[in-house]
Amino acid sequence: MCKNHKIIAVIALLVAVCVWLPANGQSKKQLENEKTKLEKEIKRLNSELASAKKNTKLNTAQLNTLNKKIDERTKLINNLGTQIQMLDQQIGQTKDSISMMRSHIDSLKVEYAKVVNAMYRSQMNLNKQGLVFDHETYNRSYLKLKCYKDYSDYRKMQAAEIASCQEALQAAADQLGHQRAEQNTLLLKENQNKALLAKEQQQRQQSLNASKKQEQNLSKQISQKEKQRQQLQKQIQKIVNEEIAKARRAEAARKEAARKEAERKAAAAGKNTTTTTTTTTTKPATSAATTPKPVVSESPESAEFSAVKGRLPWPVSYKSVVREYGKYTHASGGVNMNNGLDLSCAAGSTVICVANGKVTRVFTTPSGAKGVIVRHGDYMTVYANMQSVSVKEGAKVNARQTLGTVWNGDGSGTAEFSFQIWNDRNSMNPRAWLR
Repeated sequence: MCKNHKIIAVIALLVAVCVWLPANGQSKKQLENEKTKLEKEIKRLNSELASAKKNTKLNTAQLNTLNKKIDERTKLINNLGTQIQMLDQQIGQTKDSISMMRSHIDSLKVEYAKVVNAMYRSQMNLNKQGLVFDHETYNRSYLKLKCYKDYSDYRKMQAAEIASCQEALQAAADQLGHQRAEQNTLLLKENQNKALLAKEQQQRQQSLNASKKQEQNLSKQISQKEKQRQQLQKQIQKIVNEEIAKARRAEAARKEAARKEAERKAAAAGKNTTTTTTTTTTKPATSAATTPKPVVSESPESAEFSAVKGRLPWPVSYKSVVREYGKYTHASGGVNMNNGLDLSCAAGSTVICVANGKVTRVFTTPSGAKGVIVRHGDYMTVYANMQSVSVKEGAKVNARQTLGTVWNGDGSGTAEFSFQIWNDRNSMNPRAWLR
């Protein structure tokens, strides 16, 4: 019974190992799937990071991508560590199984040797027919013969069991070799990823250090840009005042010329009139005091522009409104006034005129960009921060006619475009005019 129990115990252990391996195989498959996804995500992040690095300026998106890649790399290392730990458990159990099988085979071999030796000695003097007739009764002789046969069968069974156990032992040894090879591969991958992780963490630290320096430079750039923006506002205000003064001088000159022309015609008419001494009562001339004042009406150009309020097209295709009309707080904490709309758009975008008018000024901004002012009677539209201008001063332009392209001074591919509307010396919110 003791031997049977031992055999049953070994078989039970082998069954347990065979059951445990597939059960953990499912977890292993899940881990491998997760590893594949992590490696794919890291590859995508590497591509994204390489694309971000083409821009020499460090930005927040680039740093976030690097942080995410480090997180994914850490998850991958943890995944490999879990797989290695599972393999350690499998290898340990496989070793225990091999040890027990070897011990069992050794004991089987010892018992088998004893049986073979005993049977060999007995066969030297054994006479099977004598077993039958060597006893007083047939029953006892039969039992002796049956016992000998059972003993012989048991020896054969032991030989078969030894062969079966040796096959199982070889299979377990092969499995152990496969597990160790897989473990070595995972350990190599883990070490490689740890080295990459250390490199990425160093890169992140370098990026953070560079970011701090860049932040200082960026702060200076923001202050400089704000200064240029305020200079542009003052420049436009000055140009608008000059245009208004020029228009008023032109109107005064026109009126003066009209007055002189009227006086000249009146003088010419007086010379051709013959003075007569008649008693005819003449109708007194209307005094200047009683002459009605002319009604000042809006010019046709101004009326045409006023009629399209709320229906003007946007002067450029834009991504977002960076700064609305009115007062705003800039990065350094101060409050400034924006006389129009500042739009973020792709560098090189086409700028169009929003309504029929006349180009009265082409100017250069403090940043080196260009600007255009178009007059629409008493109204003016201002287009600033342009790379190129395709119209000249004095030219008449139509609605939706191209005026030029948006500035690309910093080479980033994105630029701010400024659009303003003025009525005399008063700036107006373009939102109320654009559709």
